[in-house]
Amino acid sequence: MRTRTVSTALAVLFSSTALAVGTTGSAMADSAKALPISSYGDMAVDGVHKRVYISDPSGNKVVVTDYAGKVVATVPNLPGVQDLAIAPDSRSVYAAVPGSDAVVAIETATSTAAARYGTGENTRPQTVAVAGGRVWFMYGDQPSHHLGSFDPAQGSPEVALDQLPGIGWYDAPELESAGNTLVLGVHGTWSGLAVYDVSTSTPVLRKQGMPSGATNYMNDFALSADGKKIVAASGESPYAATAINTDDLTRTGGYRVEAGNPDSAAIAPDGTVAVSLYAPYDKDIYVFKPGATAPYRTYTYAQGTAGGDIISSRGLAWAPDGTKLFAVSGGYGGPFLRVLDDATRFPVKATVSAPAKAARAKKLNVTGKLTSDKSFPAGSKVTVTRTDIDSPKGKSLGTKTVGSSGAFSFSDTPPAGGNVTYTARYAGDATHAPASGKDTVAVSRTATSLSLNRNGALYSYGADVSFTAHLGKTYKNRTVEIWADPFGADKPKKLLKKGKVNSKGNLSVTVDMTRDTTVTAVYAGDARSGSKTAKSTAYAKVKVSTSVSKHYKTGKIGSTTYHWFHKNTDPVLTTSMTYYKGRQQRFGIQVYYQGRWYDADPEYFALGSNGKSVVRLEAPGQSGIRARMRSSYINGSSGDSVNSTTHGAWKYLYFTK
Repeated sequence: MRTRTVSTALAVLFSSTALAVGTTGSAMADSAKALPISSYGDMAVDGVHKRVYISDPSGNKVVVTDYAGKVVATVPNLPGVQDLAIAPDSRSVYAAVPGSDAVVAIETATSTAAARYGTGENTRPQTVAVAGGRVWFMYGDQPSHHLGSFDPAQGSPEVALDQLPGIGWYDAPELESAGNTLVLGVHGTWSGLAVYDVSTSTPVLRKQGMPSGATNYMNDFALSADGKKIVAASGESPYAATAINTDDLTRTGGYRVEAGNPDSAAIAPDGTVAVSLYAPYDKDIYVFKPGATAPYRTYTYAQGTAGGDIISSRGLAWAPDGTKLFAVSGGYGGPFLRVLDDATRFPVKATVSAPAKAARAKKLNVTGKLTSDKSFPAGSKVTVTRTDIDSPKGKSLGTKTVGSSGAFSFSDTPPAGGNVTYTARYAGDATHAPASGKDTVAVSRTATSLSLNRNGALYSYGADVSFTAHLGKTYKNRTVEIWADPFGADKPKKLLKKGKVNSKGNLSVTVDMTRDTTVTAVYAGDARSGSKTAKSTAYAKVKVSTSVSKHYKTGKIGSTTYHWFHKNTDPVLTTSMTYYKGRQQRFGIQVYYQGRWYDADPEYFALGSNGKSVVRLEAPGQSGIRARMRSSYINGSSGDSVNSTTHGAWKYLYFTK
């Protein structure tokens, strides 16, 4: 219970009555999916089932994704699994599993471990390849690694070890293969290559060495599908990857990059070369057409003060048909599998230019252009569609021929108004990636008349009020939505009704006015009639009443009924008001003096959760005093603004002896 003093109010009254918010040649990865791995070993791509196999040495598993990067399977229990190699028929992916002293065959049809080939105690195979009908693997520990193999076609194949007697490697060389060619590549400071013919079970050395200028820091190498070309991600100066002839290991060219040593290399079936760098602040992937020394497209990932994603070493692989390039990258939120579509084709930029505004049913002209670093074949065409209110899924406008400069144009007469979008799509060709462009025209529509009644009206708390929307003449659509948005953040905007107006153009709803409320009528428009919105804000009072206690009787003074109190008895006034969190009632007092009522300073008292506020009014201690009080809700001042200002009834008090 709070206390309010009448005597203080009298003193104040007597002293004063005043109260007071990719360019061409460069591209971003088409998609990226986070990988559930804690480390990265190697990647193999199955073109038959369209699956990507990624080894996780620390996680002792191989993760399998589809071509979009979605994880579809996990092959567990592969301790320290490292290198992966896919069989030419795509039936199996072979995994080097040093922790099990085995090479494990993963069946691609089911993505499960189908066979385990033991390589001998403490052999610890680390790299693997398939060539000449055999599975080849490098095994051992530093400082001596050796080459072994087996024929998986045999029911219980005999594993041959130490197939290059007298030759050992400090680190396990990378193995790459094509047909009957097996290439061993030593990474690190003093890099080297060795090419073997493995058409029989005994490898025959064809060439060993490394071109001058490419011997340092080879991090990865790739072998072409025909076995004739090697691309080494090595430390050439200036920065470049090295093209090497497989027959004699001579340098045949280089692939220039802007900064940093190449870290990964991959060769597509058509000879397109992809190279990645350890480059937190620069371009990440460079793609070179066959025979070119300058990239025709690059990929750069998010950069910032902490750099961007980094492509993992040996983190590139092409789909066997060359349609996609896969890249495993690290960085914040990673690792990721990035899927680059059409990386073997020149990127194309398509633009469409239409008027910003146009009249409905009047002809307009649209122009467009295809831009690429490579010219387009004669007779190239784009497919054009128009999307509007009547054709939300698009309506074909046929094909348009692209000129020698890549330009095209067409005319159209839009039958519907509103936003009309023209889209031109180029399907791509053997050397160009697909592309599309669009532009939107604001096509005129007839203005629509829409009104809503009750704006500005004030109602008692809880009154049921009918709001009526009136829609004028339209083309086809006669549907209107009516929404109510009560004041206060705790009440969301709500759809009250959606329906067709009646024959008079009216649609009505009833609103329970417990708060100030904005009612909105919405007409979406149609092909020829413009959209329209009408708003009406109506206001609601609160419920407020006050009861008086501690008086000894009631009686009239003149025509007014008073509550009579002894001069030393404190009146208790209990106010009941519509509750809202944080709401306060304003307690106002006036004192009668020399024929006039004078205001005292009002005070605000918080409502309890039951909506009540009890105030004890301190007695004046003298007789003959008349006072009156009332409780009020004041919009804004009472702690919220969800209702309209409401004053309760005056309660009259008279103090006697």
